[in-house]
Amino acid sequence: MNTETVQELLQKFPLFKGLTDYEIESIVELAKSRMYRHGTHIFMQGDPLTNVYFIHQGKIKIYKTDFHGKEQIVNVLQAGDMFPHQGFFRQDDYPAHAEVLEDATLIYIPIPSFENFLVNQPEICVKLFRVLGDIIVDLQTRLEEKLLHNTYEQIIMLLIRLSKGYGKETSDGMTKLTTNFTNRELANMIGSSRETVSRTLTQLKKQHLITADKSGAIVLDINALEEELF
Repeated sequence: MNTETVQELLQKFPLFKGLTDYEIESIVELAKSRMYRHGTHIFMQGDPLTNVYFIHQGKIKIYKTDFHGKEQIVNVLQAGDMFPHQGFFRQDDYPAHAEVLEDATLIYIPIPSFENFLVNQPEICVKLFRVLGDIIVDLQTRLEEKLLHNTYEQIIMLLIRLSKGYGKETSDGMTKLTTNFTNRELANMIGSSRETVSRTLTQLKKQHLITADKSGAIVLDINALEEELF
C-alpha cells in the first residue's frame, strides 16, 4: 500500500479528519499496513503492547479469557474503528485478545511513535479523549444492564445495541444485522450461556419480535423489542 493510499485511508478516520495533508504527513510516514485472514489473532492478551491499529476493512473481535479459558467478548470492531484504546503513555500489555472475524486490512503505527504524534497534536488528543469517553459510557451502560436487568432483558438490549453498529434497515422497516453472530458469541457478550441465548432467541421468534432471513441473518423489530423492555 503506497503512501498516498495510507494517507487517504487514515483521513477517513474521525480521529484524523480535521488534519491537513501537511499535518498528517508525519504519521503517514510511520504507518504500515497488513492483511489478516479470518481466524487469525493480531495479538494475544498479555502480549507486550506495541502497535495501535486502524481498521480499513474487516471485523475484529476483542475478547478476554479467564483462568478457565471462558471467553468474554468486549467488543466487535469494524471499518473506521481503532484499537486498543488502553495503554497510551504507559508501559503495559495488551489487555485482551484480538481475533479476525472477517478478512481484514489494518493500518498500524508503533505505540511510541503514535504517542509522540499525540504530544505534538493536542487537538488529536482531545478527539482521542472523546473516543475514550464514549467507550467508558458504553461500558457503564453494559454494567447497568447486567446489574439491573434479567438475562431475557439483557439479550434484547444486546440485540438493540448490535443493531446500532451492525444493522441495516430493510424495505419493510425492520433492521437486519449485517454480521452473523453465533449464539456462543452472543452469550459471551453478556456473560450468559449458549443454551440460554438459544432459548431466548426462539422465544423472541415465537413472539414475532425477531425473524431470520434466507441467509440466516437476524432481522429485528426494534420498536417491538424496545416496547418489550417497558
